[in-house]
Amino acid sequence: MIRVLAQSAVEIRNLHKSFGHLEVLKGIDFSVDTGQVVCVIGPSGSGKSTLLRCVNLLEQPTAGQVIVEGVELTHPDVDIDAARRRVGMVFQQFNLFPHMTALQNVMIAQQRVLKRGRAEAERIARENLDKVGVGNKAGSYPAQLSGGQQQRVAIARALAMSPALMLFDEPTSALDPELVGDVLTVMRKLAEEGMTMLVVTHEMAFARDVADRVVFMDGGVIVEDGPAEQVIGSPKHERTKTFLRRVLDPTHHEI
Repeated sequence: MIRVLAQSAVEIRNLHKSFGHLEVLKGIDFSVDTGQVVCVIGPSGSGKSTLLRCVNLLEQPTAGQVIVEGVELTHPDVDIDAARRRVGMVFQQFNLFPHMTALQNVMIAQQRVLKRGRAEAERIARENLDKVGVGNKAGSYPAQLSGGQQQRVAIARALAMSPALMLFDEPTSALDPELVGDVLTVMRKLAEEGMTMLVVTHEMAFARDVADRVVFMDGGVIVEDGPAEQVIGSPKHERTKTFLRRVLDPTHHEI
């Protein structure tokens, strides 16, 4: 999949994050170009989700810079609310309001944050629910939806805010196996349409087939960063090789 890339959508420079005495991110440097899909893989506890949460300052970095579309989010004078509006995020859990229908869940932030009128918010909500394949569930409440349907509503909610960048934090990890494909299909479509995406995932087939680049993290650092086919197909670092052997062949054990 060839994309025309322009300016960097995200630049991360010497990023550190500590929780008390525990240093989770130990000087991360990398960028994501506009229109690029970058998948971040690695073992639990490697800092993947913390990195993602630092990109839109859900976690405040201990040191370093995060620059989104040329705006330094880590600058003390930045209008963080304005900057965050350009970044959509989809979590492991769906975080839908249980007392609101799918349509209302996709409308509410548009009305309260972007100040869109009700008619415009509803039109955009319906367009995005249709886009992710759950337009026929607009009047359903979260409890009436499967996990895969709820996650697609969550994606529609993020897309309705017209983001320049989408962050996905293991969006399929809470789903039953048979529902994973529906969500990954939506993400593939977004990639084909040129959405800039930074995806923390354990879905290696998705990363290999859809990502422009794959970043392998371990112990709070980037161990390997390169084209998806190279990092997953023929990794250079022994730590990456060991991780992928365990993920791709769960019965494989090393003593």
